[in-house]
Amino acid sequence: MTMQREVKNHWSVEYEEASFPFIQKGWVLPAGKWKEFDPFILMAEDWFKRGAFSDHPHRGFQTITYVVDGRLEHIDNGGGQDILEPGDVQYMNAGWAARHAEEAVGEDIAHTLQLWLNLPKDLKKSDTTYQNIYGEDAPVVKRGGSSVKVFSGEIEGVQGPLQSAVPITLAEISMEKGASYTHVLPETHNAFMYVLSGELEAGSGAVKLSKHGVASLSYNEDGDQSRSSEFNLKAKSRKVKILIYSGEPIKEEIVPYGPFVMNSMDEIKQAYGL
Repeated sequence: MTMQREVKNHWSVEYEEASFPFIQKGWVLPAGKWKEFDPFILMAEDWFKRGAFSDHPHRGFQTITYVVDGRLEHIDNGGGQDILEPGDVQYMNAGWAARHAEEAVGEDIAHTLQLWLNLPKDLKKSDTTYQNIYGEDAPVVKRGGSSVKVFSGEIEGVQGPLQSAVPITLAEISMEKGASYTHVLPETHNAFMYVLSGELEAGSGAVKLSKHGVASLSYNEDGDQSRSSEFNLKAKSRKVKILIYSGEPIKEEIVPYGPFVMNSMDEIKQAYGL
């Protein structure tokens, strides 16, 4: 039988004001719970003006940045420079030596969701790579009153363009009021969802979630990677939009410290040149 996923835990993001050029911040996935979220380390929701995230280094993990609103200029040490619009995604494999800047454009207020995704030990010294995925280039599958935009992984028989160093899926799901949709994921993937807008019910328990709501999903840690699981969704309002992320747990001890995520404190000291 196909595994039926349920909402394991759910919460609403709490926000706090910040000093200029930062405006407001909230933790979608709070820092310090990486064992629970593995392979995901944290996810931050930020509103900021230009000057907030100027040139800075990273090492030992990946980032996936979804632009909610405003424009985001990305400049990196791979020679890349681009402006991302709402609905676009920026992927970075920091590997061993990333440097980049993520800035609001002009007088815009950039509103972003940035996910930190772990790298296994044998990839922490991998080459640094960047990839911009424009919203219009991600394939879209329509199912009744639901529309699924596939950024990463194979979903609904189509492959997303994001090329992650580890197996992940990322889908943006939009639903009309009253629409039902069953999202299919590998049963061994740890997964979570974030509500961008609207109200919906999730899982067979019909857990109610609304804008700024987050839910972690049940999964079969000891299951078969080739088998699928199903997660049921039903829109209770108009203009429901959610993001669902999933990934295979890496199951390694890590030390997150500042802009680096390594496997030991000695490696953190090496990253800081100590």
